[in-house]
Amino acid sequence: MTIDGVPVAGPLIEARQVTRSYGRTPALRAANVSVTAGEILAIMGPSGSGKSTLLHCLAGIFTPDAGEVWFDGRRLDTLSDRRRSELRRTAFGFVFQFGQLVPELTAADNVALPLLLGRVRRGAARRRAISWLERLEAGELCDRRTGELSGGQAQRVAIARALVTGPKVVFADEPTGALDSLTGEKVMDLLVGLARQEGTTVIVVTHDARVAACAEREVVVRDGKVTDPYAGEVAR
Repeated sequence: MTIDGVPVAGPLIEARQVTRSYGRTPALRAANVSVTAGEILAIMGPSGSGKSTLLHCLAGIFTPDAGEVWFDGRRLDTLSDRRRSELRRTAFGFVFQFGQLVPELTAADNVALPLLLGRVRRGAARRRAISWLERLEAGELCDRRTGELSGGQAQRVAIARALVTGPKVVFADEPTGALDSLTGEKVMDLLVGLARQEGTTVIVVTHDARVAACAEREVVVRDGKVTDPYAGEVAR
């Protein structure tokens, strides 16, 4: 694969001819997309185009009706539910539109939760959580609960939670959709900046061109078909 004529490494994560339907309604039609390690990819498209379904297939949340999903040299879609869940805890991080934080927990405890699920000791998990909140300029939020956070603050906590385990891939589904434009830009700058520092691959779903501009490459989903300008192909 090449970008602007420059050869790049093979894909870390890839969808090959992925098809997915909801009942009789097709969401993806033989979708192809590949993402290299450390790349920041934007998946764009209007509401209902299938872009979130593609993200969920790449993350192993959904299994395709047909086609293949590959991650780090192995088939993801044929793994058991248990193995896919384990990958989502260890190799993947997630940022959603509304954060999806646990309201009963403090910000630091929300960030520490993936570590605790991975059997990291509570003290060490909390220290790592606080360190990540500080890197996201949110150290003062450690002991606040979800109801005490603004939208932008909650998304910083969600980004810290996504990155705290050192994932290979962060999946972000409309991460700025509930934020004003200035706050959204700040949140994306923090996510992209930290991902680049850590060498983390980021796949972000958005319909906002300003968010997509933070990425290094974009693909477009329309009516379940994926157009990749760099590959010059349309999945049919």
